[in-house]
Amino acid sequence: MRKSTFGPVSRRAKLVAGVGGALGAAVVVAACSSGATSSAAAPAASPAGGSSSSSAGASSPGGTVITTATSSGGTVLASGSGRAVYLWAKDAGDMSSCNGACAGAWPPVTTTGAATASGGAKAGDIGTITRSDGTKQVTYDGHPLYYYSGDSGPGTASGQGSDAFGAKWWLVNPNGSDVTAAVTSLTTGGSAGAPAAPASTPASTPASSSAGGSWS
Repeated sequence: MRKSTFGPVSRRAKLVAGVGGALGAAVVVAACSSGATSSAAAPAASPAGGSSSSSAGASSPGGTVITTATSSGGTVLASGSGRAVYLWAKDAGDMSSCNGACAGAWPPVTTTGAATASGGAKAGDIGTITRSDGTKQVTYDGHPLYYYSGDSGPGTASGQGSDAFGAKWWLVNPNGSDVTAAVTSLTTGGSAGAPAAPASTPASTPASSSAGGSWS
């Protein structure tokens, strides 16, 4: 008979194989441990990213605010910046009859987001209509609202009682009724939502800045 060409495995070869197997097992264990650590760390960052995106989506840029102001004729509506807003007696229902030159002198109160209420204004009375040019005009208790181009800025109401374009223009009270009393100015105070000054601010600071911020 022919002798086999393969002899018994030497003791040294067995030892080398054993050491190699142990090292391979250690590498596998380390890799598994590393993978478990990284996969556990990844979800921890997800909630932070989710809350940031949801809070950003909650904002509604472009939304007009309708608030209230005091006047010699009682409480009236104003924009969030303190501008007087008017209704026009010629408007029927929730349709605007003011276009062209009329809309140039009495610009519609428009909004590109959801219009909201502040102060004594009623949120349930605020709505919008779509004008012929596609813009959204704010309404209150069904009345389309307008600014007056002749008002010099917030706090003035020089359009009160005007009969331009064939009908009266009146300020509006929080109940949605026209205000027919003689009014030339409004006072919004803090109703427009201006933040209060920090307690640590020196008393002299508001006095020095009030002159430049009265029309903001």
